[in-house]
Amino acid sequence: MDEIRTVGVAGSGTMGAGIAIVAARAGLRTVVYDTRQDALDRARRQTEGFFRKSVERGKLTEGQVSGILGQLSGTTSIDAMAECDIVIEAVFEDLAVKHALLRQLNAVCPPATLFASNTSTLSITEIAAGSGRDEQVVGMHFCLPAQLMKLVEMSPGLRTSEQTFARAWAFCQAMGQTPVRTRDNPGFILNYFLVPFNNDAIRLVETGVAQPRDIDLAIKRGLGYPMGPLELLDLVGLDTHLLVAEALFAATHEPRAAVPALVRRMIAAGHLGRKTGQGFYSYQTNAMFGG
Repeated sequence: MDEIRTVGVAGSGTMGAGIAIVAARAGLRTVVYDTRQDALDRARRQTEGFFRKSVERGKLTEGQVSGILGQLSGTTSIDAMAECDIVIEAVFEDLAVKHALLRQLNAVCPPATLFASNTSTLSITEIAAGSGRDEQVVGMHFCLPAQLMKLVEMSPGLRTSEQTFARAWAFCQAMGQTPVRTRDNPGFILNYFLVPFNNDAIRLVETGVAQPRDIDLAIKRGLGYPMGPLELLDLVGLDTHLLVAEALFAATHEPRAAVPALVRRMIAAGHLGRKTGQGFYSYQTNAMFGG
């Protein structure tokens, strides 16, 4: 089995930046691709801030951080993905957007390069169908924040080869993550439960049952969750949640997956969460969670 040494991450948003940290921290050369230089610059600043906190907390030394950051680079040229043994896409939850990206990657990447999708709700089989290399596409859904959470949902499409899946599984473990195998099913394991649950929390705010802070505190203290649902939604971004929930609702027609009207109003007001400084809570910075 070919060892994966160079990792490409397509998309430098919250998920992409977190996945890149995981790969670079594991000692792998990591190249982040985005069409916008300002997005790459922001991700780099957030990444450096994350590692500063790791040093402050005694989890890493300055020397170790310097080595990790030396493994990590950004580019606006998709041609740079040609050097990668695997490319993990972490772009919008939109099938057309993912297909357009995969077609570009298929044109520049060597035949042996694996493609992985960080989709949380879309069908891996449908994503792979637009890739030009169906047998070499696999689902790798990292949990948010990827740089702190170890779980990765691994999902083969109907045409994913066993060799591809085994290679991606070994790569996941080599990065220090914990993979679980799921079928190519809407929401896989986590979002099957989480999207309706988070929508229910939003509806509690929408109907005035309780304030966000009280809802989150109840969930954390009563159910033992490390983060409340509204805190998590602010981290994910309300715009991202809208796309994920719409995709799950379209696939399942589950009423609880339907997005509450409050989400669209918040998006219209620019209240997307941490990345805009305002969501269910107010923020002074959009910095990543510390290591």
